Amino acid sequence: MYAIKTTFTLPDNIVRELSEFSNELGVKKSHIVSEALSQYFDTLDLKIAQKRSQEMKDGKVKAVSLDEIRKEIGL
Repeated sequence: MYAIKTTFTLPDNIVRELSEFSNELGVKKSHIVSEALSQYFDTLDLKIAQKRSQEMKDGKVKAVSLDEIRKEIGL
């Protein structure tokens, strides 16, 4: 995996805390942000799964079986 340089804006209190943690732990701020986002993405994955589950319960979407997918693509 390679790193891509990016720019984004954060509230000043977050930047201060990020700098404090970086200095205290002796790690780069980018490492802390990367780890934090990785963990937060796990939380978002769960939220999406819960949303999709509720949509199925509400009848907004329906599940498609593997057999239906195979039939549709000709397997």
